[in-house]
Amino acid sequence: MNLRMPLIAIGAVAALAAPAALAHRMWMIASSTSVSGTDNWVTVDAAVSNDLFFFDHQPIRVAPTVLQPDGTEGTVENHAVGKFRATFDVHLTQQGTYRIGVVNRGVFGSYQLNGERKMIPRGTTVDKLASVIPAGATDVQTAESVIRNEIYVTQGAPTTTVFKPTGKGIELVPVTHPNDLVVGEPATFQFLLDGKPAPDLFVTVIPGGIRYRDTLKQQDLKTGADGKVSINWPDPGLYWVNVTPTRPRQEGAGGPGGQGMGAPGTGGPQGAGRPAGPPQRRVSYVTTVEVLAP
Repeated sequence: MNLRMPLIAIGAVAALAAPAALAHRMWMIASSTSVSGTDNWVTVDAAVSNDLFFFDHQPIRVAPTVLQPDGTEGTVENHAVGKFRATFDVHLTQQGTYRIGVVNRGVFGSYQLNGERKMIPRGTTVDKLASVIPAGATDVQTAESVIRNEIYVTQGAPTTTVFKPTGKGIELVPVTHPNDLVVGEPATFQFLLDGKPAPDLFVTVIPGGIRYRDTLKQQDLKTGADGKVSINWPDPGLYWVNVTPTRPRQEGAGGPGGQGMGAPGTGGPQGAGRPAGPPQRRVSYVTTVEVLAP
């Protein structure tokens, strides 16, 4: 029995770099987002693709973490990575909202050594930065990357414990619970950047099923001074929501509705179209929500 309540929280965030002519979007979807009862399972698909919610590019390989309604860490079971998608199961044993997500935090940049500009190895974390820069390196330029991909699932009534901010990157603090979305009822989401309400963030909302229609039906919105944005849901179904501090590319630039190669939330090469000068910090937030008919 499906209810208008949160079901599964899944967040998988991976900075996947792959040569591509089109923009690719990372996403996760749960078999249910709201369930009744006290003992349920959900299966999650995790992938990067051009057509939203179709497996046509590559999987999200990183195993996500699970935050349970009481704030304790849950377990991902049966994690399997295939050619085009990854799948895993989450056992729901508590009442309330779960968050499932992957946060990719790292450092990128370059340094000068023996007259040559060298790049910091991909995948370098903050604690490993000193070990990858050789003695004698000069003109070290670095920036942080915080890429967050999360989904939410609710068993029983929605709860909000899992939305407690960490203060790192872009995070969602819902005014409207993401597992209680209905056509005809605008939802208000608040986004924080490093723990503070973030104005002027770009919010891209695209309904799934783009393979079967000529237009994206993309909404391009911005957060207000309080970090809040109001989203209207014209139709029931799954929606991809992406939040970045920089303007995403419009339809036709880097693929249908894509943000262009290298934009946060995509799987394109990092650095394409990057402005000259010191590296800029990269932060983004991605979630998939389900909207029900009234």
